[in-house]
Amino acid sequence: MAVKLRLKRMGAKKRPFYRIVAADSRNKRDGKVIEEIGYYNPIVEPAEIKIDETLAQKWLNNGAVPTDTVRGLFKKHGILKQFHESKINKGK
Repeated sequence: MAVKLRLKRMGAKKRPFYRIVAADSRNKRDGKVIEEIGYYNPIVEPAEIKIDETLAQKWLNNGAVPTDTVRGLFKKHGILKQFHESKINKGK
């Protein structure tokens, strides 16, 4: 099973709100999810982003692949940097 970290669209028409979720890559975008990691609200200024860093690290360590958008959100929060550093330190 290939797990992806991706956005699940919620909210009303023209008022999107996204949940960051871990889901099987074969499922639909808004279909069944394994676990919710956080949320992203692009409507408010500045955009509101909340990510549970421990869950994100857990899924990245288990081999989940983030989509391009989620990768950008993780980069903003510094999660990818922590993940990279933990892999480097693990090798030493």
